[in-house]
Amino acid sequence: MIPEPSTDFKSGFVALVGRPNVGKSTLLNALIGQKIAITSPVAQTTRNRLRGILTLPHAQIVLVDTPGIHKPHHLLGQTIVRNAIGAISSVDLTILMVDGGDRMGSGDRFVAETILQSKAPAILGVNKIDKLTDGGAEIIASYESFAAEHGWQVVQFSATTGAGLAELQTIMCDRLPLGPYYYPPDLVTDQPERFIMGELIREQVLLLTREEVPHSVAISIDQVDEQPKITRVMATLHVERDSQKGILIGKKGQMLKEIGTKAREQMQKLIMGAVHLEIFVKVQPKWRSSRFQLADLGYRPE
Repeated sequence: MIPEPSTDFKSGFVALVGRPNVGKSTLLNALIGQKIAITSPVAQTTRNRLRGILTLPHAQIVLVDTPGIHKPHHLLGQTIVRNAIGAISSVDLTILMVDGGDRMGSGDRFVAETILQSKAPAILGVNKIDKLTDGGAEIIASYESFAAEHGWQVVQFSATTGAGLAELQTIMCDRLPLGPYYYPPDLVTDQPERFIMGELIREQVLLLTREEVPHSVAISIDQVDEQPKITRVMATLHVERDSQKGILIGKKGQMLKEIGTKAREQMQKLIMGAVHLEIFVKVQPKWRSSRFQLADLGYRPE
């Protein structure tokens, strides 16, 4: 049930935007207080726009985790980047996230120019300040200089350690308009469990495989059968080549078994109950370049 807000209640949508691997999903999980977005060291881990709902006594912040904006090399990449850019024009505030371990580069500037063209309100969030070295002052100065040119506020934080997140939360609340509850206060995401289950499987593929394999895999949840004592899940890993299928299955099926075991452990935390998971592998040549196959696998322009 959605309650009536107080007269000074604030609410709105905040997009987390930036290059791949600047920590957007890690920040989302940290602010929400639980894992709803998968993370990995692999670039372009996030493929779909994901909403996390942070409800406070005086505000409701709907955080929109977007895929990293990059130069696409196939139709999947084009769809991902288009959806990320589209999120900028449909929110109340955009946070341009950058990696505090590096000076502002061309990729950050490209994302910043996209935000500026949309004329959306924005702040610059410098993440990973826990990794600042002796040259940290110069790195921060490069971001502050750019932000000053455009009248953007700069906030420094670490999504990993939690340093600076309270300040970031305060700034977001200050910038949001008065508004209603968009979601029930106890909801943390509007994504269905089936979607998150698929992402938990893909996370293990990202963590356990290398080179091109993680980027060539899509997940479909084919069946979820909720029984009194156990939830039975059937899923398929879709790859583009037979060689990728062989890698995912592994010698005597060991890789697929490890992916399944670790994904099942995460699913059990998600639903707080027992899970039986079966995973199959299917070859779908060039699925990343097929509009129809992309749509079937849940990758559509938003």
